[in-house]
Amino acid sequence: MSDMLLSPVLPGVMLRRWRLLHRVKQSHAAELFNVTQSTISRWESGVLELDPLAHKKLEQLLAARLTTAADQALGRMVRESSRPVHLMCDLTHRLLACSPSRAAQFTSPVSELLGRSLWRFATPNIISTELALDKLGWREAFAPPALEFLTGDNNSSIVPISQSLCRWTRMPLCDGTTARLVESL
Repeated sequence: MSDMLLSPVLPGVMLRRWRLLHRVKQSHAAELFNVTQSTISRWESGVLELDPLAHKKLEQLLAARLTTAADQALGRMVRESSRPVHLMCDLTHRLLACSPSRAAQFTSPVSELLGRSLWRFATPNIISTELALDKLGWREAFAPPALEFLTGDNNSSIVPISQSLCRWTRMPLCDGTTARLVESL
């Protein structure tokens, strides 16, 4: 399984969202994935699962990156925050930036976690909240600006999560991908 574990939302649904956001026709997506247009259609409808190579390609397309000056400024604000916050890719859960007070909670250096999915550290509460995001309209144009919930505990020695109130704020990046600001309240 890939380290950049995708959101529990079906990969085909995420492929369709990416296509619509970037105005890519199924025929062009088929060229990108080196498959037929009908394969793209079957992936998007959930009739056919993506093969491992296509899954990796989709992760690369969906992964948020802090490449532009504006996005890098966002990352800098997170890294310089005195509060326990981190920024992650909204779909792949890859760590993009981390404040010193959040990094102090980890037993692994932030440098080892940057660019890696934090999904494996999710608590049952975080998982159930993630699974409810589509019903809440999280990825829609008029999505709620933020979501607050209790995290629960994970008993991880690498990225420990203790029961606390957490806020997720979805932030669009310049390339159309989204990041999620995660705050402990």
